[in-house]
Amino acid sequence: MKYIKSPLNYTGGKYKLLDSLFEIFPKNINTFVDLFAGGFNVGINVSAKTIICNDQISYLIDLYKFLELTPTEEVIEQIKNRIEEFQLTKQNAEGYNLLRDRYNMNKNIVDFFVLTFYAFNHQIRFNNSQKFNTPFGKDRSSYNDSIEKNLVLFCEALKNKNINFYNNDFLSVDLNSLDKNDLVYCDPPYLISTGSYNDGKRGFKDWTELEEYQLLNLLDDLNNRGVKFALSNVLYHKGLSNELLIEWSKKYTVYYLDKSYSNCSYHFKERDAKTVEVVITNFESEDYIQCQQISLF
Repeated sequence: MKYIKSPLNYTGGKYKLLDSLFEIFPKNINTFVDLFAGGFNVGINVSAKTIICNDQISYLIDLYKFLELTPTEEVIEQIKNRIEEFQLTKQNAEGYNLLRDRYNMNKNIVDFFVLTFYAFNHQIRFNNSQKFNTPFGKDRSSYNDSIEKNLVLFCEALKNKNINFYNNDFLSVDLNSLDKNDLVYCDPPYLISTGSYNDGKRGFKDWTELEEYQLLNLLDDLNNRGVKFALSNVLYHKGLSNELLIEWSKKYTVYYLDKSYSNCSYHFKERDAKTVEVVITNFESEDYIQCQQISLF
């Protein structure tokens, strides 16, 4: 297994893009800041002396801390105890719903974790009252040997790497000590394809043009200080374009994750339904094709 896979099926996870990201990232990183960690696929696999894992979603950080501090054998035992207690299978919706009800009452982190294994497509979704409401994944989702193998590797990496966990809004993370040998990686909610977990109706911060401006200003400040950054985002999605990001990106280097778009003469059209996913950096990589000229017709 080339990379460690997060045990969470988190919306927008970058596991399948790790090869491309690590081609772009600097080869030597002192401190790596995963400012919007999400499922933490990037941070858990990056090579750096110190890794900062931050996310505004509290249950994610609580889970990572639990997995780091609890012996891996005990984590597996607690998971299997929950499965036995509620007789969880691919067909037992009643057991799943009972566990979900209990989690929504006591917010136990192990209950939450086990729910993700049996939820529809292993998805994480909360309602307006921050109650877990993903439906049961009948005949689809379950805890299995593959998940357990990934989980063991993930837990061991959490224990063996130098990782600091923070549950802050991105503007509240202290980046003042960073220098040219560090990298701040941002995979924020995408302005033109925001998921339900960031729509401002789940008890967590919404993502609007205000937050987009604030993040881009933060990255400009890092650049002025000589600190490297890398921003994952989309320029176009389902006929929409992020014109704010397109204009801002002209100051920096744009890497197309679909390299067929790397030809600078390619003109994107608003009516084009394709999603154009990019990484924008304030440094250049010798290992990746990039283009800074973006045309919008």
